[in-house]
Amino acid sequence: MISKEERKLVLRLIVFLFASIALMLTDHNSDYLKTVRAQLLGGVYPIQYLVNWPVKAGQSLSKNLNSHFQLLGENANLRDDNLRLQVKLQKFEDIKNENQRLRRLLGASEKLGERVEVAEVLAVNINQSRRKILINKGLSDGVFTHQPVIDAQGVIGQVIEVGIFSSIVMLITDPEHELPVQVVRTGLRTVAKGMGTVNRLSLLYLSNTELNTSIKVGDLIVTSGAGQKFPKGYLVATVIQVNPDIGKPYAQGQAQPRSALERNWEVLLVWQLEPSTVINDEFKTINSQ
Repeated sequence: MISKEERKLVLRLIVFLFASIALMLTDHNSDYLKTVRAQLLGGVYPIQYLVNWPVKAGQSLSKNLNSHFQLLGENANLRDDNLRLQVKLQKFEDIKNENQRLRRLLGASEKLGERVEVAEVLAVNINQSRRKILINKGLSDGVFTHQPVIDAQGVIGQVIEVGIFSSIVMLITDPEHELPVQVVRTGLRTVAKGMGTVNRLSLLYLSNTELNTSIKVGDLIVTSGAGQKFPKGYLVATVIQVNPDIGKPYAQGQAQPRSALERNWEVLLVWQLEPSTVINDEFKTINSQ
């Protein structure tokens, strides 16, 4: 038998069933329940928002993290590109400076009456007693012992050892190097001897009695051509000190070289032209005019 409680439950089910059917028919045939449904939806919205917020927050955070990592990657790529461009810019600047140096060398060579050729400095050997450089020209290029070496500013030195593909140049500042020179202003002849330092030459055989008229601070010194190793007229140094020495026959003088010496990357090797060659060249020039 059905108990009293079960009959109440069945009755309630039937009532709710008919009520649901009635509400469905009413909602289908009229707009009366739309307002009620809208109000119910309005009340449920905060609950739906709270339920959906963790999902939306997770999606937003994931999107921001992706954007952040993408920006970090792009910044890293930009830094790498910037570094590569800076390296290339340094190389371009080096090429620019090298071109400027070569132009100065070639400009100097055009003013000379001798044949010249550019050589690259491979190494510099400097100590208290020796001042030398190694260049990338040798016997295969026609280099010879005692050949003059210059740069765009003046005399550097002379070749002392010649190999097949390289040569050693003794700088004018080497203590063993002596170069016949003369003062441009007065024509006074002297000898410029190396002192073992980068920026000093000693001037030998200066008479104490001629200091006031023949040489003074600021005078330019050039090769005199004596000894036939260096052609005449190459710029060598500027006089920076002249002191009389009463107790000795000669005064003490010093000069500062005009060339870059150890700071050079390229130098000029000089070949003196034979007198007959110079005369033939001048004759050809006159005939062509």
